[in-house]
Formats: sequence, structure tokens, C-alpha cells
Amino acid sequence: MKIERVKKPADEQTIDQITDLMLEQMMQISVDITRETLKKTVRQALSSESDCEFFISETSSGEIVGAAFLNIGIGLDKGGRYIWLNELYVRKDMRQQGIAKRLLLNLLHWAENEGFQGIELETGISDQATKQLYNSLGFYDIVSKRYGRTL
Repeated sequence: MKIERVKKPADEQTIDQITDLMLEQMMQISVDITRETLKKTVRQALSSESDCEFFISETSSGEIVGAAFLNIGIGLDKGGRYIWLNELYVRKDMRQQGIAKRLLLNLLHWAENEGFQGIELETGISDQATKQLYNSLGFYDIVSKRYGRTL
């Protein structure tokens, strides 16, 4: 299993595979999005001008089975650049093999080498396995209430 950061701009095969994997994730968390819209978004995220990154887990045959998707921001409270981890997803039949942990470890190593000040994310309240994974890698709870608005 190979873990790597996707080079930008990404090729169409990589965009298609990431789109299909993330579509599974969106369906699992009940996000109503078409494949076409998601593919457009993945393509935008993997363009040369984007402040987004994908880390992927790829089998020896080149199949993408896991991905971490992040945005880069600048936080006054962080004193500089930080990462917002939007999505971490591993295909259901590939879980319990340490893939999510390896994706996160690669992301953390890259972030430290690039001089980021921190990483933040959001996870479901009742997802104990995911919380345990994050806590095992040094993440801690931040008490807050998140708001959103569609434009």
C-alpha cells in the first residue's frame, strides 16, 4: 500500500478515482451531491492554483482506496498557516488495516516539514473509533459550535 500526496495538476484517471471514492463518503454521510458536481470540485481542488491537497492510499495495482482531503488556511489564533482536514475516508472493504492512520501520519509529517502551525478537523459526536484514532495521534477536543450557511 502506497501513501502519497497527489501531484497537481492531477491527471483525469486520478481525478476519476478520487471522485468515485469521495462519492462513497458523501453517500455514507448523507450529502446529496451528483458525481458531476463532485468531480468538478475534485478537479478544482487538484488544480495548480488550489490551496487544497489530497493524500491518497493506493494499492500495488494503482487503485485508490483511501484519501485525506484538506484545505490550507491562515489563522490569527494559530500564528500562521494551518490545515483544515475536510475528509478522511477509507473504502469499507479496506478498513481495519491501518490505512487511515498511515494517511494521517503522512499528512502530519508533510505538515511539519512545510511549517504548518496545526491541524483541525471535525468528526461525528458518536464516532468513537475515529476519535480514538485522532487521540492516538495527539489530536485533542476543541469545544466549539460550528455554523454554516449555503450561498
